[in-house]
Amino acid sequence: MEHILTAVSLIAQPYVLMIICISALYGLFVGAIPGLTATMATALLVPVTFFMDPVPALAAIVTMEAMAIFAGDIPGALVRIPGTPSSAAYVDESYALTQKGRAGFVLGVDVTVAAIGGMMGAVILIALAPMLAEIAMRFTSFEYFWLACIGLSCSVLVTKGSLLKGLISLLIGLFMTTVGVDITLGYPRFTFGITDFLNGFTFIPAMIGMFGVSEVMRNVTGDGCQCNVGAVQTQKLFNGIGPVLRKYRLNVARSGLVGTFVGILPGAGADIGAWIAYALSKKFSKEPEKYGTGHIEGIVDAGTANNAGLGGAWVPALVFGIPGDSITAIVIGVLFMKGLRPGPMIFQRTPEILYAVYIAFIFANLILIPFGVLAIKTGSQMLRVPRNMLMPAILMFCIVGAFAINNTTFDVGVMLACGILAYIMESNDIPVAPAILGIVLGRLLEESFMVSMIKSDWDLTVFFHRPVSAVLGVITVILWSSPVIAAWRGRRRVAEQVATEEAVCEPKIKELT
Repeated sequence: MEHILTAVSLIAQPYVLMIICISALYGLFVGAIPGLTATMATALLVPVTFFMDPVPALAAIVTMEAMAIFAGDIPGALVRIPGTPSSAAYVDESYALTQKGRAGFVLGVDVTVAAIGGMMGAVILIALAPMLAEIAMRFTSFEYFWLACIGLSCSVLVTKGSLLKGLISLLIGLFMTTVGVDITLGYPRFTFGITDFLNGFTFIPAMIGMFGVSEVMRNVTGDGCQCNVGAVQTQKLFNGIGPVLRKYRLNVARSGLVGTFVGILPGAGADIGAWIAYALSKKFSKEPEKYGTGHIEGIVDAGTANNAGLGGAWVPALVFGIPGDSITAIVIGVLFMKGLRPGPMIFQRTPEILYAVYIAFIFANLILIPFGVLAIKTGSQMLRVPRNMLMPAILMFCIVGAFAINNTTFDVGVMLACGILAYIMESNDIPVAPAILGIVLGRLLEESFMVSMIKSDWDLTVFFHRPVSAVLGVITVILWSSPVIAAWRGRRRVAEQVATEEAVCEPKIKELT
């Protein structure tokens, strides 16, 4: 109790509270601009933390990332450009609701479930950090291979329309990850002698191009939807949210747990958690046919998992010094810079710092709703701008965001090329989302598979030797076989109906003859 009171006194200082508020505004601004990710915002924040004590420095990062992850939903809902990669899982769902004039409603749900998910992640971080980190540490390349397979399979299964077209989109994304130096042999692949291709394609420019530039092209060519500028009624953001939360309370609980668990896995991150939660949402939904048309259930699930993963990512970072995602990788550097060594001993040496981080998580998610409403009211003015002015501005932000990743014009070229590719894909009813997830998980899939093969001397059966790996493998096989089983059942049902109709009609035919 003494350490908790000390932590509260550290957070309650006016200077620390001021830092938290400034970090919240900074995170909202960065998250709402496509291309400027929470990871980039954290990296830009590190030099500022040089002049801070450990508590305000860590509180600033915690608050900033919570705000930035939510703020990525705002441009996703309004103009179909996810501000952060973790918003990509449900951007089509949000944008479809905006097209129906319900932008205020979807953003109100977004900010509410983001705060709930973030609070769930924080509570689980506080209560179960050592135990959950120990479970995550048992994951090897075998488990990560199956996890990547599950994520990729879900991206195809949740797409609306043809599964074949979803698979084509996924293969396009996976092919893009093969460009560059082979991770096993160090041999350049598909580089065509161009030096810039050696490092492969950076994910963020590709994502900006596929969602942002393609949307600009659709509007320029007249294919895009002209949204009703009066559709966003920010004064009624929370109307109808109570019934939604009551109806989908089990979804919120499930997705909070999924997001936290995936966040605990080193390197997984909130974006994979959002995809998996969205896939599970559609799988267990009573209305799966509504997904992709603007169904709030998918947004509730993915939005909850999105922010829940943030607390989970801090578990391995604090307990074992292994980053759960790219943000906590930077956090570990900040801890070392402040003379704090992450690991089991940090719980004994500086417990007040840990409790301060816990309190910062809770406080950041409490202020997420008022600060989020402020961001929504500011961002919603986007739709009031004439389209012939808004589209060039969006394109400018896309170019700036793509260039800012590595400060190279090559990334801008990748963004433009991916935008054209996505425009062609969507013109032929090929979904973009599986390609995006293919780019995200392609490297993890290849690296996990090759490392596993090298360790096992190319014995494929080792993927089922470990208990956790075997369970994940069985889940993957079930996912792969589910479309075949569904098709077989469909044909069997049709055959039974035909047989029934023939049995009914046969006596009548005999009577007539």
